[in-house]
Amino acid sequence: MNTANESPALERAAELMARLRSSIGQAMVAQEAVVEQVLIALLASGHVLIEGVPGLGKTLLMRALAQALAITHARVQFTPDLMPSDITGRAVLDSKTQELRVVRGPVFTHILLADEINRAPAKTQSALLEVMQEGQVSIEGETHVLPRPFLVLATQNPVETEGTYPLPEAQLDRFLLKINIDYPDAEAESAVVVRATAGQPGDQLPLAGVQACLDSRTVLALQQITARQRVDASIVDYAVRLTRATRDWPGLALGAGPRGAIALVRAARAAALLAARDYVVPDDVKRFALAALQHRVSLAPDALLEGRRVADLMRDVIDSVPAPRE
Repeated sequence: MNTANESPALERAAELMARLRSSIGQAMVAQEAVVEQVLIALLASGHVLIEGVPGLGKTLLMRALAQALAITHARVQFTPDLMPSDITGRAVLDSKTQELRVVRGPVFTHILLADEINRAPAKTQSALLEVMQEGQVSIEGETHVLPRPFLVLATQNPVETEGTYPLPEAQLDRFLLKINIDYPDAEAESAVVVRATAGQPGDQLPLAGVQACLDSRTVLALQQITARQRVDASIVDYAVRLTRATRDWPGLALGAGPRGAIALVRAARAAALLAARDYVVPDDVKRFALAALQHRVSLAPDALLEGRRVADLMRDVIDSVPAPRE
């Protein structure tokens, strides 16, 4: 199989993504794996759910990505009293013309930063279903198409945190990846403190060093290159077998649907591009299987009572499914 280095377009694409990663790294410290997964979602034109306790840099990561891309972005702070129309927009009566006109909501942007999405009730969260799946909004019977590229970057606190609601399963399934941010080690935490306090008054985010390096046309071109990455039939079969294995695994009450396998293949294509390859290898699928599948399954009651975790069961699933030989 030929290497991607023989393709100038692919080599240039990988170079642009490396530049984007470096720009985000001016703000984010010691979260390389998390940044990589967000870039995977961007290339695969998929939405991202980032989970972690407050203070681990979830909002900083989203803001850094938005600033590193020369495209529009909007931030919505989800709260218990947030209404669906506060996100999508509404039709209002124009006092001068006595006609209805549409006031567009913050969702009409390239990157929607949905901060603490699980602090709003299910009715408001569900307003994003059409947006995330079809890239459009229906207001008063009229369909309004969103700009492209369009990406939802949502953060949530763990469901056991006070004042949060579990996301509907249908909405979870629309996220390409679920990323968990954990506490950094001592050395990395020291670096975070230095970065956040060096010349930074108050609680301002350290975004001064983040430079815009990609525009909307370039992002769309990169997404097209990603979609053309070669995927062998054995790789597709591997993704399907991983997904199907979750459906009868002990401790899991609900397994992943077909969107799980689709997400795996899309993420694997993006991983190949980041590696400057024009073809997918089994490890591209395996590396992102946890992020692509963990939010599409649910624990059985007995596993929940035993204190078992979805991530641990999913790692067992991933380890049990043999990968094809390259």
